[in-house]
Amino acid sequence: QVQLVESGGGLVQPGGSLRLSCAASGFTFGPYTMGWCRQAPGKERELVATISTTGDVTNYADSVKGRFTTSRDNARKTVALQMNSLKPEDTALYVCNTRIFGRDYWGQGTQVTVSS
Repeated sequence: QVQLVESGGGLVQPGGSLRLSCAASGFTFGPYTMGWCRQAPGKERELVATISTTGDVTNYADSVKGRFTTSRDNARKTVALQMNSLKPEDTALYVCNTRIFGRDYWGQGTQVTVSS
């Protein structure tokens, strides 16, 4: 079955960096757009970034534009989210997702906490 497994989260000081990774399995990875969302307590889920099937088109939320970069490796079936200049408001559970034949799939997420 479709599985998305995130890793790389943790505690980081403001201004620091983290690199998240999402490993996909159970489906043909290449033909599908991948996305990163985040969910903070008491806030609505926010779509942070998306990346096209070949990786040549990326889109970012205004809140992370210029600080976050997403990339993918279709051979390894992974997608990454490089997060720089982190702010306390970036604290959230970060979840990898994709849509296959109209159905959304989500990973369990990896927690990112930005605090001094």
